[in-house]
Amino acid sequence: MSGKSATFENDILKLIFNGTAVANVADNAATGALTNLYVSLHTADPTDAGNQTSNETNYTSYARVAVERTSGGWTVSANSVSPTATISFPACTGGTSTITHWAVGTTSSSTGKILYSGTVTPSISVSNGVTPQLLTSSTITEG
Repeated sequence: MSGKSATFENDILKLIFNGTAVANVADNAATGALTNLYVSLHTADPTDAGNQTSNETNYTSYARVAVERTSGGWTVSANSVSPTATISFPACTGGTSTITHWAVGTTSSSTGKILYSGTVTPSISVSNGVTPQLLTSSTITEG
């Protein structure tokens, strides 16, 4: 085995998504710690070198969605994380997009830092009147 242990992978996810301290290693006590994480939708992989604007969808009325950085916002289990509830994005009022990826980042707009990203399966075809959603089965795995 190389890399992080399964237990520590889960600890890291809980620190980032739930604000849960990792005993004797890391805490969430910093002034101005994030209270929300921002979920974005992408038309292609935002890549490891990208930011939240990389390949981000741009249908009319689109906006990132804030999800609380708590166990009420995110479920962490077996080294993966998923939203605790369905994440609904604003309904499309113009334009079209095919959503293939989602990301979790640090800002509600502009070039926020991507913390994690993953694929949307199946992809979501967005057109006028469509409300894209990420379900609780949408997961990102650490490791």
